[in-house]
Amino acid sequence: MNKSKVYFTKEITSESLVRIYDELGIELKGNIGVKLHSGEKGNQNYLRPEFMKELIDKVGGIVIECNTAYDGARNTTEKHKELMKEHEWNKYYKVDIMDSEGDTTLDIPNGKIIKKDYVGKHINNYDSILVLSHFKGHPMGGFGGALKQLSIGFASSDGIIFQVKKNLSSQWQMQPQ
Repeated sequence: MNKSKVYFTKEITSESLVRIYDELGIELKGNIGVKLHSGEKGNQNYLRPEFMKELIDKVGGIVIECNTAYDGARNTTEKHKELMKEHEWNKYYKVDIMDSEGDTTLDIPNGKIIKKDYVGKHINNYDSILVLSHFKGHPMGGFGGALKQLSIGFASSDGIIFQVKKNLSSQWQMQPQ
């Protein structure tokens, strides 16, 4: 397996995000979704919409999210849209709650535990997806970040429940070290 390149900057600005993206040498094409965490109600631990504006504008992206499976301000499309307005995502970007019209099934042919997943139906509307993540502690999963954004983050509410049930019923057991 090839070693991954890691891009790092000490300069935490909108401009530095664009410079890192440019270093990748990749041009996203077609209808572009930008997956991120838009923030929980009353919580300050999310990247602000204005911070990402230069990069999202550069790629011409639409901010995409899915509803959650737990009580809160993001568990229904109506409440989620209201929170997106409250956090000002709609002020800067088009926003798509991908499971607002249901979900679609993705097959995972080589999955060890999960052989399929249920994701927001609107995923089919995108040709390219840029994932913007921030690293944080998470009470259920240990740490949140890019992998969480690519799994739970794309899952519809039903897909989240499916993933959690599969993981809890799997052979995965924490072994003492």
